Amino acid sequence: MEVKTSLLDNMIGVGDMVLLEPLSEESFIENLRNRFDHNEIYTYIGSVVISMNPYRSLPIFTPEKVEEYRNRNFYELSPHIYALADEAYRSLRDQDKDQCILITGESGAGKTEASKLVMSYVAAVCGKGQEVNKVKEQLLQSNPVLEAFGNAKTVRNDNSSRFGKYMDIEFDFKGDPLGGVISNYLLEKSRVVKQPRGERNFHIFYQLLSGASDDTLKKLKLDRDFSKYNYLSLDSASVTGLDDAACFRTVRNAMQIVGFMEDEVQSVLELVAAVLKLGNIEFKPESRVNGFDESRVKDKNDLKEMCELLGIEQSVLERAFSYRTVEAKMEKVSTTLNVSQAYYARDALAKNLYSRLFSWLVTRINESIKAQAKTRHKVMGVLDIYGFEIFEENSFEQFIINYCNEKLQQIFIELTLREEQEEYIREDIEWTNIEYFNNAVICDLIENNQNGILAMLDEECLRPGTVTDDTFLDKLNTICAEHQHFESRLSKNSKFLTDHSLPHSCFRIQHYAGKVLYRVEGFVDKNNDLLYRDLSQAMYKANHSLMKQIFPEGNPAKVNLKRPPTAGFQFKASVGTLMRNLLTKNPNYIRCIKPNDKKAAHIFTDTLVCHQVRYLGLMENVRVRRAGYAFRQMYEPCLERYKMLCKQTWPHWRGPTREGVEVLMTDLQISTEEFAYGRSKIFIRNPRTLFFLEEKRRGCLENLAALIQKIYRGWKCRKHFLLLKKSQVVVAAWYRRYAQQKKYQKIKSSTIVMQSFIRGWKARKILRELKYQKRCKEAVTTIAAYWHGTQARMELRRLKQEARNKHAVSVIWAFWQGTKVRREYRKFFRAHAGRKIYDFTIQRIMQKYFLNLKKTMPSMSPIDKKWPARPYQFMEGANTELRRIFYLWRCKKYRSQFTEDKKAVYEEKLEASEIFKDKKALYPSSVSQPFKGDYVEINKNPKYQKLNSAVEEKVLLADVVNKINRANGKGSSRIFLLTKNNFVLADQKTGQVKASVPLPDLTSVSVSTQNDGFFALKLKEGSASAAKGDFLLSSDHLIEIITKLHRAGTAMADREQININISDEFLVQFKQDKVCVKFVQGGPKNGNSAACKRKNNRLLEVSVPSP
Repeated sequence: MEVKTSLLDNMIGVGDMVLLEPLSEESFIENLRNRFDHNEIYTYIGSVVISMNPYRSLPIFTPEKVEEYRNRNFYELSPHIYALADEAYRSLRDQDKDQCILITGESGAGKTEASKLVMSYVAAVCGKGQEVNKVKEQLLQSNPVLEAFGNAKTVRNDNSSRFGKYMDIEFDFKGDPLGGVISNYLLEKSRVVKQPRGERNFHIFYQLLSGASDDTLKKLKLDRDFSKYNYLSLDSASVTGLDDAACFRTVRNAMQIVGFMEDEVQSVLELVAAVLKLGNIEFKPESRVNGFDESRVKDKNDLKEMCELLGIEQSVLERAFSYRTVEAKMEKVSTTLNVSQAYYARDALAKNLYSRLFSWLVTRINESIKAQAKTRHKVMGVLDIYGFEIFEENSFEQFIINYCNEKLQQIFIELTLREEQEEYIREDIEWTNIEYFNNAVICDLIENNQNGILAMLDEECLRPGTVTDDTFLDKLNTICAEHQHFESRLSKNSKFLTDHSLPHSCFRIQHYAGKVLYRVEGFVDKNNDLLYRDLSQAMYKANHSLMKQIFPEGNPAKVNLKRPPTAGFQFKASVGTLMRNLLTKNPNYIRCIKPNDKKAAHIFTDTLVCHQVRYLGLMENVRVRRAGYAFRQMYEPCLERYKMLCKQTWPHWRGPTREGVEVLMTDLQISTEEFAYGRSKIFIRNPRTLFFLEEKRRGCLENLAALIQKIYRGWKCRKHFLLLKKSQVVVAAWYRRYAQQKKYQKIKSSTIVMQSFIRGWKARKILRELKYQKRCKEAVTTIAAYWHGTQARMELRRLKQEARNKHAVSVIWAFWQGTKVRREYRKFFRAHAGRKIYDFTIQRIMQKYFLNLKKTMPSMSPIDKKWPARPYQFMEGANTELRRIFYLWRCKKYRSQFTEDKKAVYEEKLEASEIFKDKKALYPSSVSQPFKGDYVEINKNPKYQKLNSAVEEKVLLADVVNKINRANGKGSSRIFLLTKNNFVLADQKTGQVKASVPLPDLTSVSVSTQNDGFFALKLKEGSASAAKGDFLLSSDHLIEIITKLHRAGTAMADREQININISDEFLVQFKQDKVCVKFVQGGPKNGNSAACKRKNNRLLEVSVPSP
């Protein structure tokens, strides 16, 4: 069962400032501090999210947190940025309402991180799929690119956005992202040429110098040393915890993912390098005849390198830094520039070059991430823009930034009130007008087309004559003097004449967030933002691929004599477009606050936070929200949360939820003025009423908890007692069983003992009887045996006596017969006995030899050299002849098993032995390796299909060899093909035939005696094949190649046999020159293989590893 939670559960401080009691600035700050100290960095003001920068990583942005807030009610869980992102996404997906998320706050408050968290949450909860994932990845990877070119390290923030960004993310009807469009506002381009102390230029300059390869920097004509570039501040060149080299690799990868081509990336880096080079150009004065000073470039090296990067003629750009051409109708006037004007022109060009490059980057990213489908899309806008700025010295940049924030505050109040009114009407609650400060009067002071400050500034910039910042201030003092939100020391309003906090060169505007003092110095120049036409035309003439796109006004064919629009006019138009866009969408707000200026965790500075709360208008926001009903909630969660306070609704209410809430509120006797019933929600006017309900609920929950504990403890004790009772019965049963078993075992043991004694006594009695009977039988048997033995011995003596008598007669007779025979045959026996005995002996020895030979016969392997030794020396000849006959017969039997292909292989091996045995050190290792022939599978490999078709004859050998270059001794891979009449060399990668040589043109082959694979193919002088000279090759299958070449040459009847020369030094003909190839023993640097190295024009030395 899912556990229901609420914003009010386990609340640290107050999670929604609307419920804060009492409401004051001190209690507001204290509540923020309390939540910040407990790592609760998010707090609500109704549907607005306040985000405190923790300056450290917190475990609240995990995938588990994403799933926790997914498809949950906004107030269902504790405050979190994911709740707002989920509410906006579900409204867009389910209710078809376009959304916008406005993120504001000062530098270092965490606006950029907040926008990343919103985008990452939307990317995590929307649909999946290959195309959808690609779009999500491109949208997310656009951030690192824009941060590199638009962010910089400031004293307040190490990654401060120096531009405003608004991104429209487009979704289809399913809620899957299709693409996006990015708009940028007011890039701080003055940072390019000058940075305040302790701050850096834009990140990309440091990332390029730190992370680019040496080859890239060489192409861009840059050096890694930051100190060599005037536009880079040195006191803050490195940032703690920021790896510029790694960031550069991330940016390159992000640009590739977004869709930048490699040549576009190179073009962008060239422009960045050109800006750095531009800052190093310095000028010197040079007097002219007319008495005026003319600027000249001091050192033209940086100018030359910059012109080479951009493809501009050096003389054209040099003239543009020295002269200025003014056109008026049909006239042209050329004036010289002094040194200060030249430096102004240089810096103006650098600022314009970088800002236009940034605008081009945004346009290029939009081309990649824009939605391809032309159907209507749902849109979610994310606005990450600078917050209200109040510095010690405020200039034109702070003025237009604060103007933008005034417009945002105006639309914020309007949309908040409109949202409140729409909800009241939707819920059928009576709407009462809410009093609030309307800052439209301040916006009108700034943007009014006739008397607005911006209009007067433009009018002053366009006015002929001498125009200065002081004349602009005089005009303001004249026209705006009576305005209640404008203050100036020199205005007609006498109450500021003695205000010493207001300098003479300044004016002060009372914004919604407080009074801001603006120094008028630089207003006119910054609003003009002029770039001399000569420089624009010089940039347009560049051959660089981007220059014509970012300097279109430099086209001589489209010269526009109208003055370009001022910076203030352009920004006012952009803000107007943004406001109209935001008014068409449902707003969601994130107010970012930084707790301290030290960029450190666990530090909360009250004065700094109070300052931000004021200029963000958060107290005003709370008051607007609390002006009607401070709290509202759906009937179902309200009844679910407070149903235990009424007996009629506890534990379950069976009727409609609204009726249940009405019964509940009636039973609690709450005044009807404190709440109202809407169509789907109950509205509570005062936070005290809500806290009263919470207090009652907390007390009721304590009683319920005590009741639950009581019931649980009773149930637990009963369960424990029943368990003990059951255990006692089991133990008793087991014990009784054990006692009976012991008693039975004792009786059984006694019975067995008694039985054993009785059986023993009976057995011994029977044994005594049997022993007596046995002794009686043995006595009778012994007496009979003695008697029979006596009778037998007497009979034996008699028979022996008779036998001795008969044997004596036989012996006497045999002797007599022998004597007679010997006398008869004595003469014959003496004549032939020796020869017969000899023949008989020889016959027996041979018979024994052959029988033994049958048992010890060698195996049928032709390489088995074993043979039984002869037993006697006189058998040496027979033994040798038998061994020869057996060997011949065994070889014949072995040869009868060969196929024709195998015979050919052995013939090649035999021929290789005749050529190389005892001549080439490589030969012994090749004996055990079979000759494969085709080592590249030319018939099967589709890569060599064209090469195979080009060779018409059957391929005898195909192998990869290295063709040695005489210039450096290095090898290039070639495919070596041998056919019956030709050998061919082809490129290994393309299969293209490089050389085809008929075998008759091959005169000889030269190899060394060493353990290497080098061989030279010498061609017949005067033949067509010998035009480019001989071939010096190396191969891992040298023995096989030369053997097959020799056999192929021998097989041709119309030519001489190919000579095989084996020597450690031989000559090779390369075109017109003869080169000596010499083989020496030594350890090559590249391992165990032989290495070829050119010694001079006539000698190539091959180092062969020692054996």
